[in-house]
Amino acid sequence: MDNQNKNLIIATALSALVLIGWTYLFPPEQPLPADSTPVSTEVATPVAPAVTPDAAPGAALTAEATAQAELAATPRIEIDNPALTGSLSLLGGRIDDLSLKNYKETLDADSPLVRLLAPVGGTDLNATPYYAVYGWAPAGGLDPALVPGPKTVWTAPAGAKLTPTTPVTLSWDNGAGLVFHREIALDEDYLFTVTQSVENNTGATVRLAPYGIIARHSIPESKRVYVLHEGAVRMTDGKLEEIKYKDITKLDPVEGEGQAKVLAASESGWTGFTDKYWMTTLAPISGAFTSVVKYTEALDLYQTETRQPVIEVAPGASASSATRLFAGAKEWEAIQHYQNDVGIAGFVDSIDWGWFYFLTKPMFRLLHWLHGFIGNMGWAIIGLTVIIKLLVFPLARKSYISMAKMKELQPEMEKLKEAAGDDRMKVQQGMMELYKKNKVNPAAGCLPVLLQIPIFFSLYKVIYVTIELYHAPWIGWIKDLSAPDPSSILNLFGLLPYATPEPGSMLFMFSLGVLPILLGISMWFQQKLNPAPTDPSQAMIFAWMPWVFMFMLGSFASGLVLYWIANNTITFIQQYTIMSMHGKRPELFENIRSSFKKKPQADAPKK
Repeated sequence: MDNQNKNLIIATALSALVLIGWTYLFPPEQPLPADSTPVSTEVATPVAPAVTPDAAPGAALTAEATAQAELAATPRIEIDNPALTGSLSLLGGRIDDLSLKNYKETLDADSPLVRLLAPVGGTDLNATPYYAVYGWAPAGGLDPALVPGPKTVWTAPAGAKLTPTTPVTLSWDNGAGLVFHREIALDEDYLFTVTQSVENNTGATVRLAPYGIIARHSIPESKRVYVLHEGAVRMTDGKLEEIKYKDITKLDPVEGEGQAKVLAASESGWTGFTDKYWMTTLAPISGAFTSVVKYTEALDLYQTETRQPVIEVAPGASASSATRLFAGAKEWEAIQHYQNDVGIAGFVDSIDWGWFYFLTKPMFRLLHWLHGFIGNMGWAIIGLTVIIKLLVFPLARKSYISMAKMKELQPEMEKLKEAAGDDRMKVQQGMMELYKKNKVNPAAGCLPVLLQIPIFFSLYKVIYVTIELYHAPWIGWIKDLSAPDPSSILNLFGLLPYATPEPGSMLFMFSLGVLPILLGISMWFQQKLNPAPTDPSQAMIFAWMPWVFMFMLGSFASGLVLYWIANNTITFIQQYTIMSMHGKRPELFENIRSSFKKKPQADAPKK
């Protein structure tokens, strides 16, 4: 291997090492409130309901107690379908209690379901308030007291229950001639359809604007990494925008809004919050609307809003407006169905496909198909790795053939260096003549490696973001491919009666499981296909690299580590076979033996 190839591989490996190390050691900080001066809100602007703490000591506790009392006193309507369970509150008619039937928090048999939405003042201390609320903003001088607000108590038919076959209609009569209705329907998965309507029984035309809000009081504590977007996500007339939670707190003040970012959609769009596996999104059915992402520092409140145009309702007439609400798991099949069959434009892009989306999307579809065909996500990952390696085999073949040719020229290159001594210019000229004479292109091995880098990162992205890895087993002790290998060398992989260290503890990084150890060994064997570099610094980097990666990747998801093991193994087989076919079989065992030999010490200086 020539120095150019060595330097390329070192640079690539070090870049990956820095990338992974930075992700592990320095995850992005949790969002902190930004410094800003709130701007007063106009009467017609919808504001999310929230518990507003007072300045007086104990006032926040009083407000929390009041919220709990209101919550307990207000009737609720049960929500139930094959994917969701929960309830909606008649206080404000908000959808504020949802759990996912098909997903548990842990693998324990008695583990609670993953909770997506939670009410203000709820009894679950582990769930921060997170809910969807709808309403009408008054316009044209209409008295705000005449439209339903956050504290409005709606009525519903006795025994009402929201299921895919039984939509629920809420009603509220303001006593002054306006009657409001809100029909809520639910499909078999994660999509609500909320249709708001108003009957004008007054003697005058009224003007008002329908809105929908997703409100999140603070965000869940978790370790966030920059390779995955978590925060606000929205599509506005075909343009996707992602705003991380920490960036939402830094939004500039907008007149009449506070800290906000406002966009107008003339044709279609949607807006909401997304986490790694779960998402809550509003999607107006009619075309034009205003999309708002905002933050209220005093309440640590994150909001996304969809505001539809003002509607004029003549005396004796009625008007309605409909919005879809997605609240659930980011399952590709469901999201694709809502895009292609329901008509939520660009909804598949709510999944974070990354920079190389043109590669990530087809890779994900292939992994999804393999999972359905094989029935096991671990073997599907290995199958995907094999297929990708076969597709890029022509590039790899050129690289390994170039390495074989360079190895053939190694003896002549060493003679050239000895003859030229310290004259580097003469060495370079001699090497160029040697390449030209033997028709060898030293860069031929570099280009294939560079072209494979986007493929590597795309495959990494696919495995990292797919929800199909969540609690998906592989074999034996690997019960969750989205979690680190649970085995540990510290208790001899279960032979000793000691529990393994918890993630985040000081010892967890040294709690190497079987898969991380196999990863280090596979990297080490792959490295031994080539002699150690003659440069001492390079040799030291190469010697430590497999074991550094072993520790760094030990806390990564088992699915990712399994991919790297499969990739290293296939690469080893390809390189050994191709170079052997071209007459330069790698001296594997000789390179292994030489790595254990004691380095000769330099002769002592003569007196």
